[in-house]
Amino acid sequence: MATTAAPYGAEPVGTLSASGSFTGKVQHIAIATTYGTSIFYGDFVKLAVTGHVQKDTGTTTLTPVGIFVGCSYTDPTTGQPTYSQYWPASNAATDAKAYVVTDPNVLFKMQADGACGQNYLNANAAVVQTAGSTSIGRSKNAVDQSTAAATNTLPVRIVDFVDGPDSAVGDTYTDLICKFNAGHVYDTTTGSALS
Repeated sequence: MATTAAPYGAEPVGTLSASGSFTGKVQHIAIATTYGTSIFYGDFVKLAVTGHVQKDTGTTTLTPVGIFVGCSYTDPTTGQPTYSQYWPASNAATDAKAYVVTDPNVLFKMQADGACGQNYLNANAAVVQTAGSTSIGRSKNAVDQSTAAATNTLPVRIVDFVDGPDSAVGDTYTDLICKFNAGHVYDTTTGSALS
């Protein structure tokens, strides 16, 4: 049973799109040299007006381009190609690329910060933003259980529950299956302003 708060961000598990799995929907997007915020596997990311990816730090609203699942860059100190689950803040690499699941219909698993019963199915909710773990490179973001409502502007929709030996509906910290509800940049008709 999920009785311990152990949030792990958004972990892609599938898609509602008719064309295959989410694994074919990873886009490589540049990260600006010395971008000053760490980005962890499972964090929501957005596009800056420069066309670079940045961590989306919103809670009740997001403007995501997708979910960060790692990055690659040439280490500016050693000159070696580096592959990482997280982007270390202020890295001086000049060729950094984020790996982002950009499918607006991606399904992702997230832990709630409280108990969610069956009545939470199809509710919308906000996100709890917490600093990720540099030791394992994972996000620690969660679904904000207390905000679950019909509100159409909330960023995630609860579409299912994780049912297994370690998780069940109504657990103290319920594991959920979610999708983007509002704000995904590929679901809006307004483009980015050029910088």
